[in-house]
Amino acid sequence: MLCPICQVETRRFGRDRNGYQRFQCLNCRKTFTEPHAGPIGAMRLDMEKAILALRLLLEGNSVRSIERLIGVGKKTILRLMVLAGERCERFMESFAHRLDVNDVQVDEIWAFVRCKEKTKRRKGYGEECGDAYCFTALERNTKMIIAWHVGKRSPEDTLEFADKLRSATRGRFQLTTDGFTPYRVQIPYVFGPRVDFAQLVKVYGSPAEPDSRYSPGEIVDTKTNVITGDPDPDSICTSHVERHNRTLRMQIRRLTRLTDAHSKKWENHEAALGLFFAYYNLCRVHITLNEAARDEGSPVRKVTPAMAAGLTDHVWSVKELLERAAG
Repeated sequence: MLCPICQVETRRFGRDRNGYQRFQCLNCRKTFTEPHAGPIGAMRLDMEKAILALRLLLEGNSVRSIERLIGVGKKTILRLMVLAGERCERFMESFAHRLDVNDVQVDEIWAFVRCKEKTKRRKGYGEECGDAYCFTALERNTKMIIAWHVGKRSPEDTLEFADKLRSATRGRFQLTTDGFTPYRVQIPYVFGPRVDFAQLVKVYGSPAEPDSRYSPGEIVDTKTNVITGDPDPDSICTSHVERHNRTLRMQIRRLTRLTDAHSKKWENHEAALGLFFAYYNLCRVHITLNEAARDEGSPVRKVTPAMAAGLTDHVWSVKELLERAAG
């Protein structure tokens, strides 16, 4: 093998405690382990502890609390989350591809990385911090998240999200968004005439209390704007995807408001979301979904969004998700 640092020939140098071959560079004398694929890559962590750490993360525990509960270091937990999250993101792009959908709702959920946008501008920080909006597209009937994107609330990121949504779907379907202006241009540009696209615009009154920074005002009116196609007026709605935003706030610790658990790195933020969306679609039984019993008298079986969409026939475990995402 060649040394990954100086690209010269290496020699065998024993094995690590997991049985993988080690090598030593004849030039720089650095040692390294042979590349190998596995559910958690080359990490020296017991598989059961790794799965437990991820399950605790997915149930809303903070990294520090997991460190105290299971005795695994903070840096190890973060490395595991980034590894699993990036693999899950790539896996879902190929797994949830060209889906048949009927009614899709789109919304954005706000978070921030390292600091809020106002502080970022004041201190002159780079683009990898500040506001981090997560665009999500939820299929109303299956409750499946079919596309998502983390970025700024800008026309450029809206276009990138729309392109991801186009790759994840096929055929004609109804699409509803909120009143965010770039949707009016980017959605017709990406999809052309194959979507029945409408916007639901909510009109808010003044907030009840002047210091209620995190609560919008009371909704005093709603307006629907048909942009392209012929959407069903009774199905122009964003309530389901907005309810899903609440699930994200409750299940992902770094999205919980007014805490120190916010993301400090953009990479970690994206990985946490990628891991959760794969878990939500494939491993987490949805309380509003059920499958008709095959035998008369058998109890109705609860299913995941991926099962409701016909992509799989059983509830995945976190271990199965990791193994499938590892390829």
